[in-house]
Amino acid sequence: MKNYLNFESDIKNLEVELDKLKDPYNQEGLSEVDTDRISKIQSEIDIKLKEVYSNLNPWQKTQVARHEDRPKSKFFIENLFEEFIPLAGDRFYGEDKSVLSGFAKFEQTSVLVIGQEKGEDLDTRIQRNFGMMRPEGYRKTIRLMKLADKFNIPIILFIDTPGAYPGVGAEERGQAEAIAKSIECCMELKVPTISIIIGEGGSGGAIALASSNKVLMFENAIYSVISPEGCATILWRDPKKTLEAAEAMKLSSKDLLELNVIDEVILEPIGGAHRDRDFCLNNVRESVRKNLQEMKSKSRDEIFSHRKNKFLSIGRSKGFASALESDENLTMEENTLKKILLKIKKFRNQIMIVFFLIFFGLIYYFL
Repeated sequence: MKNYLNFESDIKNLEVELDKLKDPYNQEGLSEVDTDRISKIQSEIDIKLKEVYSNLNPWQKTQVARHEDRPKSKFFIENLFEEFIPLAGDRFYGEDKSVLSGFAKFEQTSVLVIGQEKGEDLDTRIQRNFGMMRPEGYRKTIRLMKLADKFNIPIILFIDTPGAYPGVGAEERGQAEAIAKSIECCMELKVPTISIIIGEGGSGGAIALASSNKVLMFENAIYSVISPEGCATILWRDPKKTLEAAEAMKLSSKDLLELNVIDEVILEPIGGAHRDRDFCLNNVRESVRKNLQEMKSKSRDEIFSHRKNKFLSIGRSKGFASALESDENLTMEENTLKKILLKIKKFRNQIMIVFFLIFFGLIYYFL
C-alpha cells in the first residue's frame, strides 16, 4: 500500500484510478484493459507530479524527507557495497541498533560504512529507535572511525535521523559528551570522509557524523539544527507555524548549497526518492565514486587541512564580517594572538611594574 502526503491528494486519486484500470478483474464483472485511458492517466500523473514537486515549500520538503517509503541506509548499504562485515558494540556499554556500521568494498576499494537507520516498519522502527542514536552508538562509530584512520581506509556515512535520543538514560550515559567526541574525531581524521544526508539531518545527532570532507545531500532531504516544529514552538510559541520556521532555518538542499554548508546535491526522481530507488542508487554510486577519486590524490595531511579549511570557511562569504582572503590568514592570526597572550602571561609581573610606574609618574607630573 502506497503512502501519500497531504499535498498529494490529486496524485493519489489519479493513481487509484490507474490501478483499477490496470486490474479490471478486481472490479465487478470482467472487462478489457483500456490502454488508451491508462496512457492518458499516466501522463496526467507525470504532469501533476512535476507541477507539485517543482514548487515544494520548505515544510513540504521536510515532509518528503520524512516519507515512510523513502530509501533508508540499510537499502544503500545492501545495494552499493560488497562483502559488508557488520561490527557492533562500543566496548563500554553495549550495542546501538539505530546505527549500522562495518567494513565493506566499494568497487574493489575497502571502506568503512556507517549509516543511521530508522527502520522500514513499526517493529524495526522500534528496534532501531526511529534512527535516534544513543551515546553507545556514537562511541561505536568513534571506535570504528579511529580504526579506519589507522589503516588508511576511507569512510562513507549515511545521515538520516531526527536527532540524538533525548532519553534520561542517554543523558546519564553522557549523550552530549559522546556527540562532541564524535565531532572531534571526525575533524581529526586523516582519511577521506563522505557524509550523505539521505533524509532527515536533525540537530547534533546528524552533525556528529556529518563533519566530513564532503557533505552530500539528497534533493528533498533536510539538514538543520532543530526540527521546524521545535523551532516554531520556541520562537512563536505555536507548533503550527512550521512553514515559517522551515523557511527561516534554510534547511533545504538548495539553500544549504548556496550557503556552502554542503558540497553537492544528489538529484531525486520527480515525486521523491521513494518513487524510483534505483535512480537514487545510481546517482549515489556516481557521486561517491567521483568524490573518492577526487580525494585519492591527496595526502593524509592535505585531507586533514581540506576538512579544517572547509568548516572554517562556512559563513565567511556572507554575513557581517568581510570575507578573508584565505583560510591560512585565520590560522596565522590565531597563532599570533596566542603568542602575544603567552608573552603577556610570561612577563606579567614586569608589565604590572611598568604600568604602575607610568601611572604614578603621570600623577606626579600633573600635580
